[in-house]
Amino acid sequence: MNCKWIGAALIIAGCGGFGFSIAAGCRREERLLRQLIQSLQYMQWELQYRLTPLPELCRQTGKTASGVVRDIFLGLARELDWQASPDVSSCMSAALKRNQELPRNIRRIFQQLGRCLGRFDLQGQLLGLEAVQSACQGELAALNKNRDVRLRSYQTLGLCAGVALAILFA
Repeated sequence: MNCKWIGAALIIAGCGGFGFSIAAGCRREERLLRQLIQSLQYMQWELQYRLTPLPELCRQTGKTASGVVRDIFLGLARELDWQASPDVSSCMSAALKRNQELPRNIRRIFQQLGRCLGRFDLQGQLLGLEAVQSACQGELAALNKNRDVRLRSYQTLGLCAGVALAILFA
């Protein structure tokens, strides 16, 4: 009899944990987007006022960020330094390959950033950074829409699924 109760508790905890992990993933994605927006603003300011070369710009941007965003910008700077005639898009792809844990939409935004950096004059790069920043803000707005209700639903559905499975197996 005790084994059934222990099994039911483990099923409920496992399913509930899955729901809570989905909610935590959504919160993490929001944090990454906010960090990326701040990094893009920093890059715009550096380009406007100092005309910082691209590898150094990526290195400085990486130093202002943290976590995965920092790793990607530092990896991009390293890739740009290693190649003789760097193509920023391929360097960004190489930096993204080292960070597999990125959500798909944020990976797409970084690829868009790689396509616009280093290809145009100053004004073109600033416009490209603004376009990437507006894409980030659009994704963030979509994530924030009904955020509390959606996250609570993930958590509740996880717990309810666990209870339903525990009842079925009992």
